[in-house]
Amino acid sequence: MNKMASIQKRKDKYNVVYYYADKYGKQKQKWESFRTLREAKKRKAEVELQQANRTFIAPSTTTLNEFWPRYVDLYGCNKWSISTMEKNTALFTTYISPYLGHYKLDEIRPITIEQYYANLKESENTKKTGKVSTRVVAEVHRILRCTFNVAVKWEYISNNPFLKVDTPKHDYEKREIWTANQIAKALEVCEDPKLSIAIQLAFACSLRMGEVLGLTWDNVHISEDDFACGDTHIYIKQQLERARTDAIEKLNNKDVLFIFPQFEKKKNATRLILKTPKTDSSVRKIWLPNTLACFLKQWKEDQSKYKEAYGDAYHDYNLVICQPNGIPCDGSIIRKGLSKLEKEAGLPHVVFHSLRHTSTTYKLKLNNGDIKATQGDTGHSQADMVMDLYSHILDEDRRVNAQKFEDSFYKQHIENYVDVPQANKKVDIDKVLEKIKQDPDLLQLLIATLSGD
Repeated sequence: MNKMASIQKRKDKYNVVYYYADKYGKQKQKWESFRTLREAKKRKAEVELQQANRTFIAPSTTTLNEFWPRYVDLYGCNKWSISTMEKNTALFTTYISPYLGHYKLDEIRPITIEQYYANLKESENTKKTGKVSTRVVAEVHRILRCTFNVAVKWEYISNNPFLKVDTPKHDYEKREIWTANQIAKALEVCEDPKLSIAIQLAFACSLRMGEVLGLTWDNVHISEDDFACGDTHIYIKQQLERARTDAIEKLNNKDVLFIFPQFEKKKNATRLILKTPKTDSSVRKIWLPNTLACFLKQWKEDQSKYKEAYGDAYHDYNLVICQPNGIPCDGSIIRKGLSKLEKEAGLPHVVFHSLRHTSTTYKLKLNNGDIKATQGDTGHSQADMVMDLYSHILDEDRRVNAQKFEDSFYKQHIENYVDVPQANKKVDIDKVLEKIKQDPDLLQLLIATLSGD
């Protein structure tokens, strides 16, 4: 039977001392240090209760660096997508392992975590352009919370210290988005047909960039019959993504539909792939506006001319958005094209994904807030994500809301209580000129005024 736990003070630390049996049945002594007597008493009570209930888990000798590979092999390979594998591996290698990797799992306590986050926020980011962002710290917390949940489940530790730490606050950066008028201006200036089609697919069909670049002609339905019955549409069944070859191999080609050959001359650690969409709800049918369907039809005819011109040198992957010789368009090509277009059109800088934001907001306005119909186009797994992520209601529309409230409530019910200054209404110059032309006396008066008579 284990001896009762005790508390011993050394300098400014309170130590909980207890005995336990290791996996070989041998009695071991364990010291755990705490800053306050209150924390030590709480831990002492936990140990005694767990030992009495035979739920006590012996202290782990496994470090976080030792646990991580097993966690990835047994958990990550079953739960993660290729992009998640890449992201989590990079975050662990860069921001977690150097700081916490040498700690044994049961040595990581809430105070350890709080200090780690404080240090991380003051560290330089990988691009050496500033400090580590709050977004990265929040992502690190998400990864470690899940990792330690699994460690508890596998009985490496008895509790998860990350559950006792608040999720680091992430300061969301409000990104610029284009209005429908700005998108129209961009399309008017755009001279690159594939970029124009990509922008229209993102805006009219609410597509992610990977969905735009992974769209193939067999999933585009723009036949004469489709036009005749008003059923021009596309199916989203796959997306294009650049992935590391080691991540693809680690997951044994999970979710991968096709791996493109390497087109670059020098050896690259990544490959372009076609993979299944982000979620089950991302597989969807989206109806096309007729004008966009006509643009697609013309673009397909133009591609046929490229095929004829390139002959055997054409790489035919049946992609809607591709380079002149048929090879897929990497996302960087679209991003560079969009950046160039912004400057040519004199428009604010936006990321390509923001076109999807504009699309969602625009559709919610057109359909009077029909969230389900909009969700069907965007492919979000939950309807509330449409409202949570895309509440980009333009200031112009919010002013309209205020004016409608003024007209429907205050002017109807609260008149004469206060003098309300009226906003200057916009003057229609054309109407003014037409009025002057129709009134000779007014015209003469205006001429006399301007001439100073």
